[in-house]
Amino acid sequence: MSKGINTQAVLAMRGAGYYSERTAGARHVINDAGTMVIEALAQTPQTSLLRIADYGAADGGTSREMWDMVIGHHRANGDNRQIEMIYTDLASNDFSTLFRMMQGMQGDPVHAYQSRYENVFVHGCGTGFHQQLMADASLNLGFSATAMHYVSVKPMEIPTHVHAACADPESRAAYAHQAAQDWEHILLARAAELIPGGRFICLNFGIDEQGRYLGNTGGQHMFDHFHKYWLALFEDGSITADEYKRASFAQYYRTMDEFCAPFNDPDSAVRKAGLNLKSCHSKLTKCPYEAAFLAAGGVGGSMSNIDYANSLIPTMRSWSETVFRTALEGRGEDDINQIVDRFYDSYRDDVAANPSGHAMDYIHIILDIEKTA
Repeated sequence: MSKGINTQAVLAMRGAGYYSERTAGARHVINDAGTMVIEALAQTPQTSLLRIADYGAADGGTSREMWDMVIGHHRANGDNRQIEMIYTDLASNDFSTLFRMMQGMQGDPVHAYQSRYENVFVHGCGTGFHQQLMADASLNLGFSATAMHYVSVKPMEIPTHVHAACADPESRAAYAHQAAQDWEHILLARAAELIPGGRFICLNFGIDEQGRYLGNTGGQHMFDHFHKYWLALFEDGSITADEYKRASFAQYYRTMDEFCAPFNDPDSAVRKAGLNLKSCHSKLTKCPYEAAFLAAGGVGGSMSNIDYANSLIPTMRSWSETVFRTALEGRGEDDINQIVDRFYDSYRDDVAANPSGHAMDYIHIILDIEKTA
């Protein structure tokens, strides 16, 4: 087994606003959590400065509306404290787009809260969330959505698939072990950063009580399709055996039991660091692109099959493309673009030929964690 394949320097959502513009489902999940965030903040100590962190925020567009609502709620209720918003992601992230969005210089300016409210200060941190990012006891509330399923390193390349959720037992066990270590590191880092009474709200991809996860909720299996089209490129000679194998997602979808394990053991390092799990539940969010297609009448309706495919595939591409591009490192840029386009075009054509069951439903495990001491 490999000692670990560090992908932190290359992983990133697609930039220039592409990710948030084409990821409506993630935005819906975050917006639904706004009330939860407001209630958590109301229960935290009234410090002179309100410091909030959004971990793994990508270009910031998917959470911008929610933070605008949260800040607007505080201002409307007479809370005029200075607010520091700290957005974190990897160094490869498109922070330039993030800063423009918050100031209303890109995208819809309606929710550009930095330009709408006084005494709101936006900062970026280009370091991964697996380690401590802020000074001890300096953070009122941490928030993360659809981010912490990424492992800090790939423990190995998966030989016969692209994702640990569908992997052989040896590969799955290796990713499970890495994910357990990473989850403890994540929690201990948040424990150090949070003030006593601070909160960490985490909306993470995972496996629910019915065994469902992102893209696998009863219809067509998204990751099996990713693997099918990547394997086809190898079988027709377009990519090498090494390139085929290197397209392993640096992800692991934890079960609810795996999320809760550090909190259930009173002797765990997490519990000793003062973290307490207030609640944990799963949430299914239906694919908004499939919903729009069905609302238009489905097959034979006012939205054509190809139009549906052209709306669905970009949302998948916005976060997965980096995996396949990275697997092709060493080739010329034009060659990479041509291969990656062929890969997603194959998936698009499949959806257009038979849209039934093709969707990207979300499964999140939602945790509310408190720093008690």
